[in-house]
Amino acid sequence: MKKIYSTITTAIISLCAISLYAKTVKTKTGKEGSEVPFKTLTTTQDGVEVRKGGFGSDACAFPGDSSKFYLITDRGPNIDFKGPEGKGKLFPVPEFNPEIGLFQFQKDGSVKQIKAIPLKAPDGKKITGLPNPKGKGATGEIAYDLNDRILGLDEYGLDSEGLVAMKDGSFWVSDEYGPHIVHFSKKGVELERISPYGMTTNGRKIPAVLANRRANRGMEGLAKTPDEKYLVGIMQSTLYNPSKKEVVNNRLIRIVKFELATGKIWQYLYQQNKETDSCCGITALSNDEFIVIERDGKFAGEENAHKYLFKINLKDAADVNGDMTSKNGMLIDGKTLEQCTQAEVLDAGITFVKKELVTDLVAEISYGHDKLEGLWLKDNHTICVANDNDFALIEKDNRLCQKILPGADKPEDDVVYTIKF
Repeated sequence: MKKIYSTITTAIISLCAISLYAKTVKTKTGKEGSEVPFKTLTTTQDGVEVRKGGFGSDACAFPGDSSKFYLITDRGPNIDFKGPEGKGKLFPVPEFNPEIGLFQFQKDGSVKQIKAIPLKAPDGKKITGLPNPKGKGATGEIAYDLNDRILGLDEYGLDSEGLVAMKDGSFWVSDEYGPHIVHFSKKGVELERISPYGMTTNGRKIPAVLANRRANRGMEGLAKTPDEKYLVGIMQSTLYNPSKKEVVNNRLIRIVKFELATGKIWQYLYQQNKETDSCCGITALSNDEFIVIERDGKFAGEENAHKYLFKINLKDAADVNGDMTSKNGMLIDGKTLEQCTQAEVLDAGITFVKKELVTDLVAEISYGHDKLEGLWLKDNHTICVANDNDFALIEKDNRLCQKILPGADKPEDDVVYTIKF
């Protein structure tokens, strides 16, 4: 085993060279990984169990105590659904309140929940995960309940996906609706909302071009730099910029760097390995270096299944922010960046974010879950990851069904894996 270095950055640099030595911590039950506690929200008439867990949409370290960590839910139980008014989402528990959970590793390797922090609007009222109104982050999704009725909208609703915990106890959360970046107090009350349009407080915005995100593919990952001066967010997929049909490079991902003190913005371009993959998590090593998740949606055992961790460096990447207010962002010969091939972007003198493979968790530890989304550094020689179990729900033939992990005999859990190097 390599020497454990004194700083996170050097530890992860060495980590790339020793990934063959990765191993998981086993709980006292002998199973790889630690199951996150859950309770049942409801059981449908068809016997489908809707589990409150849903933690794992993102994760982050608890400042000052490596035994603790935070997990966040997304908008709540939902599946793709075609109702009377067309395609949309079925919300079996429409009143669900997205929340941040504080958890702690126990001596036996199990995980205990310490606290729940419900997310609230500025007036202190609990938000839901229902879609935003038009002009305030709307994705065009129709929300249905179990009786095929159309549900209302929530201007403060979040499909929360990225999470950062600050040393002062507050949180920053990014989402897939607006996308929005929202600052919450330690009690979960909204302090500031920053978006490409619509709901903006304190006059600060993120680039208007980000409003071209694909529905349900917004700002999936969020990190802070170690000095807490910057937030760095990564989009899950290529923007539909200017439209789905006109996109040429479906591997192009945008990364946004936001200076908290000034509101200054930088944008960088990241090239995925496969256009069908998703970027689903990011954590900082330094102000320039980060680890990102790049994954497919397959289970272990399926052909070419993979869950990559890449180390990236923003230092030499070109800033493509341009005009913040432009709905299509920087152009090359009249075309959006998404309309250009990788070669055209490079010919224009734009350098991409540097990346190098750390490990493939499917190959390394036979990682079995389809949705790897949470990622944080436990200490200088340990990475932790978490999955999003979709509240143990899937859709089959336009029906709500139980999500079962292949090879298991029960609904899929949220599970934390501890990977030592």
